[in-house]
Amino acid sequence: MIAAILIGLVFILWNRPSVGKGLILGTLFSVVNFVIMGETLPSKIGKTKSTAAFMSLLWVLARYGLMAVPLVLALKYQQFNFPAVICGLFLVQLTILGEHIVSSVLFDRQKNI
Repeated sequence: MIAAILIGLVFILWNRPSVGKGLILGTLFSVVNFVIMGETLPSKIGKTKSTAAFMSLLWVLARYGLMAVPLVLALKYQQFNFPAVICGLFLVQLTILGEHIVSSVLFDRQKNI
């Protein structure tokens, strides 16, 4: 989130406020999506298979609906850049993936030394 705010601030200062706002908006909703996902995972333990499957489907639909909100806002209002919102929605996943790749490369390099 800090990276998105800093990158968004750079775009705003470079006179591209719609890109900065779009990036921050997408990232905010992506973070909320991950928090909801983390909070609902333990609720599936100890349930019957059909109940857990039904609840999983409801939560996935709710999370997709939540992710659609910034996309609709970007399409409706010119103050949010649509491609920047999409980038913001994937920024959390890309950060996790990038951190994993970097730590794997560094760990493998230290292991081989």
